[in-house]
Amino acid sequence: MADRPIILFDSGIGGLTVLREARVLMPDRRFVYVADDAAFPYGDWEEEALKARIVELAGKLIAEHDPLVFAIPCNTASTLVLEDLRASYPSTPFVGTVPAIKPAAERTHTGLISVLATPGTVKRAYTRNLIQSFATKCHVRLVGSQSLARFAEQHIRGETIDMEAIRAEIEPCFIEQDGRRTDIVVLACTHYPFLANVFRRLAPWPVDWLDPAEAIARRVLALLENSPAGAGGRDVPDRAIFTSGRADFAIDRLMQGFGLQSTLRP
Repeated sequence: MADRPIILFDSGIGGLTVLREARVLMPDRRFVYVADDAAFPYGDWEEEALKARIVELAGKLIAEHDPLVFAIPCNTASTLVLEDLRASYPSTPFVGTVPAIKPAAERTHTGLISVLATPGTVKRAYTRNLIQSFATKCHVRLVGSQSLARFAEQHIRGETIDMEAIRAEIEPCFIEQDGRRTDIVVLACTHYPFLANVFRRLAPWPVDWLDPAEAIARRVLALLENSPAGAGGRDVPDRAIFTSGRADFAIDRLMQGFGLQSTLRP
């Protein structure tokens, strides 16, 4: 049991924010991080094609690794395919990621909330249902960015990013209405926390940038409550799998910094 890993599956390297939190909460667990970089970014895909791809890929990963939990720190994938995964692989516990609209509605003082996400997450009925269920007393602005996930990947690699372009992407999040201002921006893509310090510098006024990483990690921990961990699981190194079969030097160094041994898949 201790040798079975937790899988963290994302379209790229944004899910490392969740891995970081998960390691704090579960230092004795083993992790396999899967970056579906061959298909990045998910926002460019047709929904049915992407759904079929993720369900098939998840099946292969489950067969190979027999994970204790299969976590998806990716809003786009979770809002699209989580129910299909649960139906296809009922013996595997899945943890998805949804926009943190409920905690935002509980914390806001002004009632003005923005959700910064990918276009796919913005248009999902799932996201709008969350607003109807938990934030009817708030004004929630949905802001879909086609570019921020790419900017985050560039930033992580140490490449120069266009600050004015990023400013333009986050600017619609900031609303002034009847003397009130937006006070919470939900980061509804796990890539975005890597840019949080950039967002803070570029924001027209201070807001709470709500990062869901800790909540996802805590949900995984809750599912493992009755699953004993042991030192045996740490004898095997944590792995990072890239579906493209490629990882440049900067990414490989990043994986090492997160304690992950890169495995390239052709």
